Amino acid sequence: MKKRVHLLLTSILSWSLLTAWAGALRAAEQGPNVLLIMTDDLGFGDLGCYGQKQIQTPELDRMAREGLRFTQFYAGSTVCAPSRCVLMTGMHTGHTEIRGNREIQPMGQWPLADETLTVAECFKRAGYDTALIGKWGLGGPGSTGHPNRQGFDYFFGYLCQRHAHNYYPEFLFRNDQLVPLEGNIVNNERGDGAGYATGRALYSHDLCATEALQFIDQQNASKPFFLFLSLTIPHANNEGGSRGMEVPDLGDYADKDWPTAQRGHAAMISRMDADVGRILSAIDQKGWGDDTLVLFTSDNGPHREGGNDPFFHDSNGPLKGIKRDLYEGGIRVPMIARWTGHIEAGTLSDHVGYFGDVMATMAELMDEPLPHRYPDSLSFLPTLLGKPQPQHPYLYWEFHGGGQHFAAIRQGDWKGIQRRDRTFELYHLGNDLGEERNVAKDHLTRVAGLRRLMDAAHTDHPLWKVP
Repeated sequence: MKKRVHLLLTSILSWSLLTAWAGALRAAEQGPNVLLIMTDDLGFGDLGCYGQKQIQTPELDRMAREGLRFTQFYAGSTVCAPSRCVLMTGMHTGHTEIRGNREIQPMGQWPLADETLTVAECFKRAGYDTALIGKWGLGGPGSTGHPNRQGFDYFFGYLCQRHAHNYYPEFLFRNDQLVPLEGNIVNNERGDGAGYATGRALYSHDLCATEALQFIDQQNASKPFFLFLSLTIPHANNEGGSRGMEVPDLGDYADKDWPTAQRGHAAMISRMDADVGRILSAIDQKGWGDDTLVLFTSDNGPHREGGNDPFFHDSNGPLKGIKRDLYEGGIRVPMIARWTGHIEAGTLSDHVGYFGDVMATMAELMDEPLPHRYPDSLSFLPTLLGKPQPQHPYLYWEFHGGGQHFAAIRQGDWKGIQRRDRTFELYHLGNDLGEERNVAKDHLTRVAGLRRLMDAAHTDHPLWKVP
């Protein structure tokens, strides 16, 4: 009897080990897990590893020490929706279907078309579990742009960017179902979920961080996952005054002799940093550090909203401009990558990349072919792995929204900006990172060449007219 029991236990253990080995093999064949963390309106200079002196970000500083930090990486745009569209589709804003923040009533922004191929759909086709937690902004309830129709198996958070301006909402969404948040009492006559809570019970950022931890905890080694954690911090709630930068407590900044909005801004970033640390620890505790590529970035530059002064904490670092500008401070963003055992710890890269490159990078990571209609996307996987890296012939942005700039282009160290009045600015970033000296009049031939490239990069769209 004892022998039979022993044989049975041995068989069970052997089968368990075989199953685990097979699961690990399948995961290896399909590629690593990918966790993409994006914050909202975090400036290039808001993290300690990028030179911040007043706001504490020890977890992201540690992530940089354990991985690679890009110094010349760019968002897809200078505001939320188009930047996210570039990230999801691998096309720059001269080609994308969303090139500005265009509202749809009663809730949502202009949606991605049903036929759009997103990064999430690429992961799903490769056999990944896919999830989006946090802010979307590329299609409201019932639209073709809903995350569940764009490659995400699971969604929790805000569909609408304007709804996301409230950190104490009356509800969030789980897939296509509205989830009431008991205790967040609002006086909202518009019925769009954007009223401001008076109960102050459930802080949405905390809910999203907890949801991400639960998602990771529920995964197993038999199937890789792609998690897009799209955080709302440190976006303002646009109410202004003492509540413009809304956070449950001011933490280490409560006694600082700073304006209230600046203490709130710092507390939001440090709160986000601590949650990133919890998530990285959860991955490490599962022993998945060498099986999980983690990317951290921001959707655009720092804002001047809700009472926040972006220059108080030097949020754009050495760069000129903020959100809604096409100067470097509006579009150059932090990008940190960690993949234990694959990315050399403590490295820097001056590779010039942008959000559109995530599509090609993930396709190469999964060994999946990228459709030929994505010439705007260039894989930066070689940079992550310390190998020779091809370069973009140029990068291009256009912005359909408020602000003085319409389009920008970078070719090598040269940066051209076309203003809405058609005047042109030219800067050499190698000599003038702060874009203080417009040298367009001294380089008319180069200006003409950059203008031709910009014209070629733009495709007409009925919704996005050239000013």
